[in-house]
Order: sequence, then C-alpha cells, then structure tokens
Amino acid sequence: MAEDRLTRQMAFLAEADRLKGVLRASPVLGGQRRENAAEHSWHLALYALALADQAGPEVRIDRVIRMLLIHDLVEVDVGDVPIHAGNGTSHDSAAVKAAEAAAAIRIFGLLPNDLRDDLHALWQEFEAGESPDAIFARSIDRVQPVMLNIWADGGTWAEYGVTWDQLDSRVGQRVARGAPRLWDWVAARARAWFGPAA
Repeated sequence: MAEDRLTRQMAFLAEADRLKGVLRASPVLGGQRRENAAEHSWHLALYALALADQAGPEVRIDRVIRMLLIHDLVEVDVGDVPIHAGNGTSHDSAAVKAAEAAAAIRIFGLLPNDLRDDLHALWQEFEAGESPDAIFARSIDRVQPVMLNIWADGGTWAEYGVTWDQLDSRVGQRVARGAPRLWDWVAARARAWFGPAA
C-alpha cells in the first residue's frame, strides 16, 4: 500500500517535471531567453513570500504559495496561452478553460486520492478567483510578467503590440483587485514603455 502511494506520488512529480519544457512569452535574464512555466511558478512563489505585506489581512500566504506552485501544471497538456497573444486564442476562452480543466483532472489524478482531491480543489479555487487567497495569488500571477517585461526593456510588449489600455485592463485591474498598492508601484514603472499618452 505505501509503495503504491509512493509510486503515484513519483509519477505525479515526473509529470510535473514536463512543465520545464513549456515556454512562456515572458523574457528572463534581461530578454536573453523565454521563461519556462516551471520557472514562472517558482518565481511566483517567491513573489508571494516577498510581497506578503501587500496582501489583505485575511490572506494566508502559505495557501497562496501552494496555489502558485500548482496553478500552471495544466500547461503540461495545454501549453501557455499568452494574455496578449492576439492570435485568436483568448487566454480566458471557454475552449482553453475546458482544456485546462481536463488537464487538471488527468494530472492531479496521478496522485493518491487524498492528495489528488486536495490539490485539485486548490487549483479550482485559484481558477475561480473568488477567495481572498485566490484573488491575491492571481494578482501575483499577473504582476510578475509585467516586471519581467520592465526588466527586459519592454520585453514582449512591442512584439505583441500591447497598449497601455490593454495592459491596464487585462493586467492592472486584476492586480489592483488583490494588491492595489503593488499595482500603483508597478504601473508607475510600466507606463514609461507606452509613451507620454499612457
């Protein structure tokens, strides 16, 4: 029984390792290469830890970190859908959401039942974005790519033709929902990349 549990845990961890091969749009290292989804999840966990003082008093950072470590595991099956891609595939489309939900069932289903249920519920909570923990986690998930683009001299904003209004509506409003002071700080630095009218 214990051996079977360990086998399932290791199968899940091996599958999660595939996230290292999923490339995202966001640049790292000053734009030298693209970030992979595993790096993104790790970096978000550090963001939550370092920026915990930006969360509301009801937010439990340990749960936020757990959410951020697992939130993109579905990209093993679905891949990354950049928020600004503009290629006809919407980040929030019903088709993408359905594919991600199926991937979550498959990937978390590799685990023993108790872990499967716990992590799948945590993933669903993140996706719903309604609890204080999920709202803050989603804010952190949105702000990190903005910082990567700032640190990479505008990164992929020019490549995707992103305008200030798009950044503010697709990212800023969602960051501000869970971390308003954080968005004020980030927005003041991001505006420089969008010209004087921004």
